[in-house]
Formats: sequence, C-alpha cells, structure tokens
Amino acid sequence: MRGWRLLVVGLLLAGCERDPTEPRAGFAGLGADAEGFPPLASEAALAFPEDHGPHPGTRLEWWYLTANLRGPDGAPLGIQWTLFRRALRPPTAPTSGAWAADQLWMAHVAVSRGATHRVAERFARGKVGEATLERHQAGVTAAPFRAWLDDWHLESRVAEGTGDALDRLEVSAEAGRGEAAFGYRLALDAQGPLVRHGKPAFGEGSAEAAGPIYLSQPFYRVTGTVTLEGERLAVSGRAWLDREWGNRLMAPRHRGWDWFSLHLASGHKLMVYHLRGETASDTTLFGTWIAADGETRTLDAEALSLMPLTTRRVAGRELPTRWRLTLPDRGLDLTVAARHPNRWMATSVPYWEGAVTVRDHEGGLPRGEGYLEMTGY
Repeated sequence: MRGWRLLVVGLLLAGCERDPTEPRAGFAGLGADAEGFPPLASEAALAFPEDHGPHPGTRLEWWYLTANLRGPDGAPLGIQWTLFRRALRPPTAPTSGAWAADQLWMAHVAVSRGATHRVAERFARGKVGEATLERHQAGVTAAPFRAWLDDWHLESRVAEGTGDALDRLEVSAEAGRGEAAFGYRLALDAQGPLVRHGKPAFGEGSAEAAGPIYLSQPFYRVTGTVTLEGERLAVSGRAWLDREWGNRLMAPRHRGWDWFSLHLASGHKLMVYHLRGETASDTTLFGTWIAADGETRTLDAEALSLMPLTTRRVAGRELPTRWRLTLPDRGLDLTVAARHPNRWMATSVPYWEGAVTVRDHEGGLPRGEGYLEMTGY
C-alpha cells in the first residue's frame, strides 16, 4: 500500500491550491476526499490485460518493484523500481491548450549493498489514452505491457495472447555518473499467480473511503546484472511487484505507515500493512498470508501483532529498524530487522525503504527476507 507519499509532489507541480493553515488529512494529505473523482468499488471484478495498464479515472496509481538479490560472493543487494501516476485533475474537469497535461508521472530507482545506498528520482507530465502515448516521455501501455519514464522501463517478455503479461518481465534503469553510476538490467519470471489483497475501508462509510485496488505478484525469480561502485555484478534472487490504483489511501486520523513484504523460507509470502495514528485506537493493522500455490488469507489485527523493538537515528528521525511480528495461528514469532539502517530515500517526499531479514524471535534461526517501507516519521 505504497506510492501515495508522492501525492504532495503532484499537488505542488499541478499548482493546486490549499489553505496553508488547514491541517493535512493524514500523511501528505492522503486522507482527504478525492473530490471530483468517481468512487472506486474496491471489490470490482478485474479484467486483464486492461487492468495492467493505467486507470486515469482514479487519482493515484503505481507499478512498484522491490527485489532481494545476491551477487557472486553471496553478499545481499537490494533494488527498487517504481513508477507513479497522479491525475492532475478529475476526469470530467475541463482542460485548455494543446500542451495541457492531465497526468504527473514520477519514478524512483534505488540500489543498495552494505552501507551503500544509491537513489534517483525523475518526473514527467503527460496524458493517458492518446494514440501517440508510446512517444511520450513517460507512460504505461497494457497491451503490450510497458511502463517507462525516459530510459527507465518495466516491460513484458510475454508474447501477446500467450499468457499473463506480468508472468515474465524485464526491468532496467541507469542513473548517476562516474563512480556514482548505478543501475540494473533484470529478468523476472513468476513462479506463482497474481494475488489480490483485501483491505478495510478508511473512512466513515463514505464511497470515497473504499479502495484502492491492490494486487501483487510476489513470486518472481530474478536473474541479471547490477552496476554499483564501478562493478558489474551477476545477481539472482526474488522480487515482489505491487500494483495499486484508487482515490484514497487512509483516514484523516492516520499519520503514516509501515509496510512489509516478506518471502518466507517455507515458500509462503506475507504482506503486513500498519497504518499509524496518534493513538492506539487510531491504528489500522492488516495483512495477507499467501500460500506457495497463491491461495490467500486476509489477516486482521486479531490474527497478527506488530511491535517495534529497536530504533535508530536516521536522517534526523527516530526510525524503528527492528520489529517483532507474530502470527499465533501460524505458530510464528518473528524478528524483522533492517539489513542496514541507511536506506533513507531522500526524494521529494522522503521515506525509508530497504531490505530486511526475518528470523525466529527466540533463537534467531533464519526464516526469510523481504522489504520494509516506513513513512510519516
């Protein structure tokens, strides 16, 4: 449940007006009503390949990839590739001028190894649904599937009509210069199906509180190369792709979130989403247990618990980089810890995103790995 952190950038670049004395509704204003955007039915049936593409009738959308990798020496690396779409105005709002844009596109890439953490960010403006979209600086097409901003791209390797477009992907990006250059070119092959997450409504029963629609492909096996600190490394590992679109993420009472995507050694996958409020009663906790065959079970706050154990000073903030996560019905009592605290994303709206290890809370036996994102600290 991520990517919404960049809404504030969209508001700034779109020139939207807001009373500076008015308190924000949730983190970066993401709990505010999406006035003018049609309500989204969060349980709506999906259709592919169309739903792999953009949904310009919604306010926000993203294609979000993280990967836990290892190089030839076995040392862990992490990568991120993300493309965000933010509508600059509701779909029924009038536009003017041949150069008018209705969408803001934002992209992040990152590569991490040890204490090294490289991050880059790019922006573009454009339109969705034009016949000439392929010539735009940024965009997404559903068939054939391709998402891009400049030369950062995520695209299908599946021949049209022969399978799901997200079953096999290629992702690539390059940024920086000289010794600071970094990037990757990776092939992703899904070993299981797409999964759909359930989630609670984040409001007082209003239609705007529904959604977003949230899908994941958590079963990728990855091979390819990563460039970092003057080295070109052959890598392999696992990746997790998130697809979300909608109008509203949280209620005004929420102030930020902690999001976990975990690959467990048992073959199961686990997504945990923790929306923080000012008090315990304002907090929302839920998740999805994903079996090796893709069968899912939605988890509520009765089925899991999450507690920060250790904080570190990062970028002038106290951040919990070590957590206790328990699922009593599964007999799991886990410690989830950042591989390195230096994973601050110093982007336009800053946040923390990095690889984590998963171990038994008692005894410390390894149980998996994954990614953690933290916002609003």
